[in-house]
Amino acid sequence: MSTVKRTWVVNGERWTVDLPPGRRLLDALRNDLGLKGTKEGCGEGECGACTVLLNGEPVTSCLIAAGQVPDGAEIMTVEGLEKTEGGRILQEAYIERGAAQCGFCIPGMIMSSFALLSKTRTPDDAEIREAHAGNICRCTGYEKIIEAVKLAANRWPEK
Repeated sequence: MSTVKRTWVVNGERWTVDLPPGRRLLDALRNDLGLKGTKEGCGEGECGACTVLLNGEPVTSCLIAAGQVPDGAEIMTVEGLEKTEGGRILQEAYIERGAAQCGFCIPGMIMSSFALLSKTRTPDDAEIREAHAGNICRCTGYEKIIEAVKLAANRWPEK
């Protein structure tokens, strides 16, 4: 079985992986790179638990063939948030507003929130809901998540 070699920048660090055919980005992150914060929920791109940022855009990593992610791509997982001021602010806001309960959906929710706040400093409720349209939360409900994103937006660092 032949593999495909890819070199990516993941959470600010350069990684090279040998990928067997059919390996999903989710599996490469979890199994090859040991980044277990990205979760598999449905495996069909419907729940958002596996959301990561690929070149700054939120994607469901269970639907992307890792071999199709080009060399040099920048990937951020939930583990990478601690390296950013905005990521720390966002995580604190989720905690303060009680927007995290079981924790399963939270990595994907936070990644979608981070992508949104990286693009707009003052999102309204509709923009926040749209940014999280591909993420499912069964425990907390979305109102606390919206409150957390608004709180983080008020504290977001200047560019």
